[in-house]
Order: sequence, then structure tokens, then C-alpha cells
Amino acid sequence: MKVKLYGTRGSIPVCEAKYQKYGGNTTCILVKTDAGNIILDAGTGIRNLGKELHESEKTSNDIFIGFSHFHWDHIQGFPFFLPAYDHSKQLTITTISKEAKFKNLKTIFKTQMRTEYFPIPLESMGAKLNFQHQDDDQFIIDDIKICTAEHSHPGGALSYRIESGGKSLVFCTDVEHGDSLDKRILKLADGVDLLIHEGMYTDEELKSRPGWGHSSWRQAIEVAREVKAKKLLITHHDPDHDDDVLDEIGKQSKDFFENVTLARDKMEVEL
Repeated sequence: MKVKLYGTRGSIPVCEAKYQKYGGNTTCILVKTDAGNIILDAGTGIRNLGKELHESEKTSNDIFIGFSHFHWDHIQGFPFFLPAYDHSKQLTITTISKEAKFKNLKTIFKTQMRTEYFPIPLESMGAKLNFQHQDDDQFIIDDIKICTAEHSHPGGALSYRIESGGKSLVFCTDVEHGDSLDKRILKLADGVDLLIHEGMYTDEELKSRPGWGHSSWRQAIEVAREVKAKKLLITHHDPDHDDDVLDEIGKQSKDFFENVTLARDKMEVEL
């Protein structure tokens, strides 16, 4: 299993020079397995992913995109995803959850691409778009097992666990733990090889942002330690945290968890 991160920023993309080390694209990751590939979220990072897929001769005609939720920074790249304009491609756009509040997925993306917001309507993109809400907490594609758990975030959000070839990863973003760690996430991530967990704020910043739906980087580490994750990637960086701030967070984080790295756009991890 390999993971490539195409967007690691939260809330809004940033492009100034002092943000280039970690990157400015919003959330999108690609999970590569021997059985197939899974895309999670479609922030602005999916534009570069789409260009790579379009140029690759090995790209399957079937593309699977799972969503944690549908706030702007997790869908804003979709209208610029090149394979969605390819008539030979079939895109499955899905959420997997018994309890998810967002089930009419087509309406979400059709609204996003109304003429007030974008010149090309959803129906004119070209690829065959299959919008599927899986009314279960588990889904299997060939040799890939996907499990989800709902967690606390305004409007609702999902964490994903993907298992294939004896390896596992958990993707957990936009989660507000509150006074104690969310037990649903601890259960989902138990013993995981790679935990990708948001750490948008410092502990001090978190105190002044109740209800904003996010975690501190220290909470990400607490989750990793609790579930005995082998490796932790901290992602969904605050758009006000430039490279210097993130460098310092990266240094401090090593004092609490040895195998931790701050995620960067275009970073690749092999399990």
C-alpha cells in the first residue's frame, strides 16, 4: 500500500512563498493498493492528481472517490478534476456510513456547479458519474476493505480505515475531540500502520475555537499513542501557519511521538 498526499492544507488554499515547503492545496489523498486505488476528498489538491492520472497510461477507467464530508475545502477541486471530463472514465463518488447526514450526493455537486458558481454544469463534464451512498459502515472492493466511523464536526464527518495486503491506514480529518478523545476514532484506528490525522491548531489556539470542528496537533499525537499507531502524519494545516510555524510544530511533536511527520503536498509514504 502506498499513499500520496496532494493537499494538506485546511479551510482555504494558500499560495504565498512562505507556505511552499508544506504546500497550499486543500485536502486530497490517493491510496494505492495492488487491488486498486482510492481517492479521499477533493480539495484543490485533486487538480494535480487528475493531471497525473490523465497523463498516465496505467490509469484505470474506474475511479473511486470517498468523502469525509462536503465543506468547501474538501470539494472545491472537483470541478477541475480532469478525468471527470473524459468520456472513457467512470467515477464512483461515495460516502460509507449508516449514520451519515449527507446522502443525496448528486445534489451537493450539482449545486456546486450551478452557473452562478461555475461555467460548466455537472451534466456536461463527460465522464459517467455514479453517486452512491453506502448505507453501511463497511465496504469491500476486491481486496480492499473500507470501514468508516462518524465523528464530531459541524454538519457531520467521517473517518476512513482502509485495509489491503495486510496493511492499514486511517484518515481522520476535521474532528473536534472536545475534552476527551473520540472513542469512535480510537476504535477505528486501533493498531493502525499509518494514522493520517488533522492537527490544525496548537493547544492554545484550540482553546479559543470551540465549535470550529478541529483538533490540535497534540491531540493527533494523543490519538496515535492511544491506538498504538506505527506512524503518524499530521495534516490539514491552518492556512495561517506558514513554513516556519510548521517547522517548529514538527520539532516539538518529536518530543511526544517518535514516528511523526508533518504532511506535505506531494509527500509519498509506502507501507
